Amino acid sequence: MELLLAYLGLALCVALSGIGSAYGVTICGSAAIGAYKKNPGASGSYMVLSALPSSQGLYGFVGFFMLSGVITAEVTMLQAAAIFGVGLALGLVALFSAIRQAQVCANGISAIGAGYNAFGTTMVLAVFPELYAILALLVLILTVNAI
Repeated sequence: MELLLAYLGLALCVALSGIGSAYGVTICGSAAIGAYKKNPGASGSYMVLSALPSSQGLYGFVGFFMLSGVITAEVTMLQAAAIFGVGLALGLVALFSAIRQAQVCANGISAIGAGYNAFGTTMVLAVFPELYAILALLVLILTVNAI
């Protein structure tokens, strides 16, 4: 039972963060296609902004390696519950963070496509949702160190 709970937390960490990133880059990619039709000269800016939500999936991948290092056959129920909880927490925070970051980036992409100089502002504003995914990853790292 303990191993099942621990591996479920590990799976949720990777799956939810990956789903969020996949959803996020799709939101941005769709906005980039529309903006490209209006302003093809800014395609580099579109690509950079479209890639930003993919980082949350990478945090889930880092979480996978951190958590898999502490899962053993001797894992206790308390340790398994901690692994489950922190894996779920990172997965959910990364999921929503990637989607919200994508919405910021998509609006910036649309503004750039309309001819506004919005790249720098969009980059700064897109960092704010990302910070919460970083904080969730730090909580996971601190939890692993405490196990």
